[in-house]
Amino acid sequence: MANEARAFSPERPEDRRFMAAAIRFAARHAGRTGTNPAVGTLIVRDDRDGRGPRIVGRGVTALGGRPHAEAGALAEAGDLARGATAYVTLEPCAHHGRTPPCAEALVAAGIARVVSAAADPDMRVDGKGHAMLIAGGVEVTPRVMAAEAARGIEGYLTRHRRGRPGITLKLALSRDGRIGIRGGGQVKITGPVSDSQTHLVRARHDAILVGAGTALEDDPRLDCRLPGMADRSPARIILDPNLRVSPEMTVAKTARNVSTMIATFETADPERRAALAAAGVSFIACVADPETGRVALPELLEDLAATGISSILVEGGAMIAESFLQADLVDRLILVTGPEAIGAAGIAAPIDVDAARRRYALLRQDVFGADAWYEFSCGAA
Repeated sequence: MANEARAFSPERPEDRRFMAAAIRFAARHAGRTGTNPAVGTLIVRDDRDGRGPRIVGRGVTALGGRPHAEAGALAEAGDLARGATAYVTLEPCAHHGRTPPCAEALVAAGIARVVSAAADPDMRVDGKGHAMLIAGGVEVTPRVMAAEAARGIEGYLTRHRRGRPGITLKLALSRDGRIGIRGGGQVKITGPVSDSQTHLVRARHDAILVGAGTALEDDPRLDCRLPGMADRSPARIILDPNLRVSPEMTVAKTARNVSTMIATFETADPERRAALAAAGVSFIACVADPETGRVALPELLEDLAATGISSILVEGGAMIAESFLQADLVDRLILVTGPEAIGAAGIAAPIDVDAARRRYALLRQDVFGADAWYEFSCGAA
């Protein structure tokens, strides 16, 4: 490690400005890059002609995950890449796949210096990309705005570090800390601006998860309904161990348009399973936690990670939310509070803003109309 540290070059005054721009550029394809993270790359050249450094190439991980951001930026820069600096939001890959390693491509293009942000925990990379660059004569400055870059690819990092997808739990709370009325169907708690923000959050996740209770009571669509973003809807996962979901429900009827998975026990009704499968629903086997009898979440998440899912937005009811919180499986918590009270008949939220402030680090606080939006890092990633 000491030899590696000596090989790194120090951060320069302009590095944070360009890395911040690369992080913003990476967000363009958030949630749309398959099993790969959404990475941004800027190629910056300074010819010492008085104009100062300028961006000559930009790249973001392509839709579906290939080609990588470095390839796009190098293609746009062309010959101007020689002698330039590359700002990359994640350590360049070092492994041969369908394409050569990005670190190798940066060396071949004549890049003089690479500034990277987040470290890549993928065992095929994990320091090897930096080592390949240094061996090729490239200066390397790592971990510039690493925490900021990591927030945009939390799911990918969690999948490689912990063997499960990154989990965001989102709850809408009334003024008196309720999330709905049992048996009362959908209860409107937040306003249109907060609702639009929720759809934007959905678009940035690989999948959205609810329990069978929410599915049966609300018959939700669980999609992204922002104008022009219908194709950004995440996959849908329903925890339904006893297979109560009906083929007549919205999630089943639209399963051929939006990927829909039901996590269920192997012993679930075979006829209903066949009817749902005919509608386009797929299934993932789950087992019961021996203590609670509920779905064993760690094992389920491990299986979902094996399918390539990196990030899941949990929008279930109180029981699902409490299960994820108690199992310490929440990486980011979003609480949105509305202005109206529901009353004693309402379902109490498993956590409120005050409790979240005591337990977690507040990342963001906004006001959307009459609603307050809070995001917390739960420190699990």
